[in-house]
Amino acid sequence: MVPDKSFLLIGTLATRANTTKDTVRHYDQLGLLKSRKRQAGSRLYTEFHPECIERIELIKSAQAIGFTLTEIKDSLNDYYDGHLDLNEQLIITQQKLEQVKKQQANINRMVELLTERIATLERMKTDNSYKHTVKDCKNQISPLLP
Repeated sequence: MVPDKSFLLIGTLATRANTTKDTVRHYDQLGLLKSRKRQAGSRLYTEFHPECIERIELIKSAQAIGFTLTEIKDSLNDYYDGHLDLNEQLIITQQKLEQVKKQQANINRMVELLTERIATLERMKTDNSYKHTVKDCKNQISPLLP
């Protein structure tokens, strides 16, 4: 049986998609890529549909804006199956934006607390009368704890 030349072996796909073989394997295990197994003698090869190059690019784009692979999976398959519901996608994207805004607010608060801690430690460093104790260290760390 002659193999279909349009299907790609993992190394070729990884190179064309500008990623690694490990990434391709991971995406394939999660069901994000279209692949098939081919027996060649005693070896079993996984071949990938050429559309997987575009799939990998879409996955990486979605990850770059904060979506997880689990979140990407259903939408990606719906897109390729022609069942993409734009209203649902809009809701999901709006929810992701709200989630990212909350993360941003948390990061901004952490920056404030760390900046305050640095200022306090700098003052303590210049205060020769300051005596370092475990209690003092705990008091300096406590503002960083939730």
